[in-house]
Amino acid sequence: MAKTKVEISAIKTVGTFICGRACSDTLFHVLSDAFDHPMKSEEKAVMPLAGGIMQHGYQCGMIWGSTLAAGAQAYRLFGAGPEAETRAIIAAKKLVKSFRARNNTINCLEITDIDKSSSKMQMIIYFLIKGGTIGCMRMAARYAPVAFSEINSALSEENIETPSPPVSCAAMLAQKMGLSDMHTVMAAGLAGGIGLCGGACGALGAAIWIIGMNIIKEGTGKIDYKSPRALEVIDRFVKFTDFKFECSEIVGRRFENVDDHAKFIKNGGCDKLIDVLAQS
Repeated sequence: MAKTKVEISAIKTVGTFICGRACSDTLFHVLSDAFDHPMKSEEKAVMPLAGGIMQHGYQCGMIWGSTLAAGAQAYRLFGAGPEAETRAIIAAKKLVKSFRARNNTINCLEITDIDKSSSKMQMIIYFLIKGGTIGCMRMAARYAPVAFSEINSALSEENIETPSPPVSCAAMLAQKMGLSDMHTVMAAGLAGGIGLCGGACGALGAAIWIIGMNIIKEGTGKIDYKSPRALEVIDRFVKFTDFKFECSEIVGRRFENVDDHAKFIKNGGCDKLIDVLAQS
């Protein structure tokens, strides 16, 4: 059964943020702790998704981190396979919807007015003069308990329709890159731009997260916004997609539900893109 009797304190969330974490790994850490399953390497590897994928300004890192935490809990409750992946996507849809309802957008750039192209002065104005860091901390403190509730709600639903595999493009990528069943389910909710919302490509986000985990495992470098391996995969990605980042623009549509997305990828949708990303 989903775990529902845990309170996530604002103090703990803000304290996690203050300890040098980004919004993405803060949410992953707080939620994983709430589910009594801390995952140090996995949460550290999600840091580059802050700032909307390597500071590109797309979906807020809080959504990326929460979605991966939801996938981990889906795996614990339902194991590997299409039901767990379907529930991970449903949880991601709820996470996106609740974040948008509270912030009127899901994109980091629209919240902060800064991205990787911003000048140092723009960064200083936002983080120091406008108190941007405090604003992000408050946002995280408000969103963490909501995210926990949404994950539990999605994983407690009865009689969900589960399509035959493959279910998720991001899960397909994880499998292609040789990840475990657990990590495959964790990535599943990123499908269709996270919860099928049409935002920045979930498979790209999954690839960057996987690269981070590999770097940690190999001990070959730092996990940050300037990781050469992550930058290389982004370069390959944008060349292949003609510099489109968002799923809805890449595939020319949005997906109505999990079954709609599953049919698309069964028919070969995004196969070539997944091959490009799997070279990481």
